[in-house]
Order: sequence, then C-alpha cells, then structure tokens
Amino acid sequence: MSLPSERGADIGRRIGVGLMYGLWRPRVLGAWKVPATGPLILAVNHSHNIDGPMVMGVAPRPVHFLIKREAFVGPLDPFLTGIGQLKVDRHSADRTAITQALDVLKNGGVLGIFPEGTRGEGDFASLRAGLSYFAVRGGAPIVPVAVLGSSEKRGRLVKGLPPLRHRVDVVFGEPFDAGDGSGRRTRRALDEATVRIQKQLTEHLENARRLTGR
Repeated sequence: MSLPSERGADIGRRIGVGLMYGLWRPRVLGAWKVPATGPLILAVNHSHNIDGPMVMGVAPRPVHFLIKREAFVGPLDPFLTGIGQLKVDRHSADRTAITQALDVLKNGGVLGIFPEGTRGEGDFASLRAGLSYFAVRGGAPIVPVAVLGSSEKRGRLVKGLPPLRHRVDVVFGEPFDAGDGSGRRTRRALDEATVRIQKQLTEHLENARRLTGR
C-alpha cells in the first residue's frame, strides 16, 4: 500500500486554488496560525460539497482529506487518488484508510477531516470518534477550520453550488492538542479527547461567526 502522494496533494492544492478563486471569492483568515511543518490535522465543519475543495485550495499546506468512498466514482476515482486524497468506507472500520491516514501524519503531512462524518448543519454538533483517534494516535495537533457562506442558496445559477462570485469565508483557528499529555490511548482517553475537541471546535466556530458577521 503506497503512501498518499504529497506531490499529488500539492497539485490538488493548485487546482483547488484556481477553481475556488475563479468561481467564488474566498476570504481566508488566520492561515498564519497553521504550523509550517510537522504532522497536523485540519478539522473542518461540513455544510456543503465545496467545503473540502475550498480548504484544499486555500490552506497554506497540501492537505490529504479523508473522503467518503461514494465520491470516488468514474473519472473522479483516479483523479482524487492522484491528488493524494484518501478513500474511506464510513460504514466499517476501514483499516486501509486508517493506515494511510496515520502514515500521512507519521510523514509530517496534513490530514483533513470532517469530524461530523457527513455533510450536515456544519456546526460540529455531532462529532465522531475518528478525529480523536487520529489526533492521539498520530500525535498531531488539531487546527479547527470554519467554512462559512458555502451553503448560501440565494442567487444560485447551478443547483447545489453557491452563487458564482459569492464570498466564502475560511477561518483557521489556533492549533491545540487533543490528548491530556499522558499518551494514553484507552477508550476513556479517546472519549475525553472527543469532549475537549468538541469544545474547542464549537468555540472556534462561534468566534469565526462573530469575526465574519455570518
């Protein structure tokens, strides 16, 4: 099993930035808070399909997102794999995806996760345990990312996409460690980490909304 391509993720970032700035008006805040090197997890709220490509395009480092396997259809399968994205089966313990994600962190890369598991209200209300597992097991700090404005419906020309030239805010937060410093990986330790993560992500989203007026 090969390591997801860092070069591919960088190419994906360049494609993403061209598309996002070509179609919409991203406003990026706090990107300087993202550590320049070392393993890192971007925890992104998820209310629209463009949230992943948007973050991939505007993040200061190449990102390997865990993406549901249902998205890897037709020509998108080799394309997403080629730009370093990770296919995950959400309905089982996908050992291949888990190993690939941990390898990304082990090699000092950036893992992108939608901790809500699927597209929803984008408010981090329902957090899955996967984020705490990767943060604790991979020894990686988490940077919360709020994408705001992507689910705007007024003025849409294409169903399912935000209005063209619409402003979308991407707000990066302060990195934090999910673990308690003990290095424990027990179920209780992961549950406690999930509580800490949810608190930090919710606070960041509230701050991002105040900052952007959304």
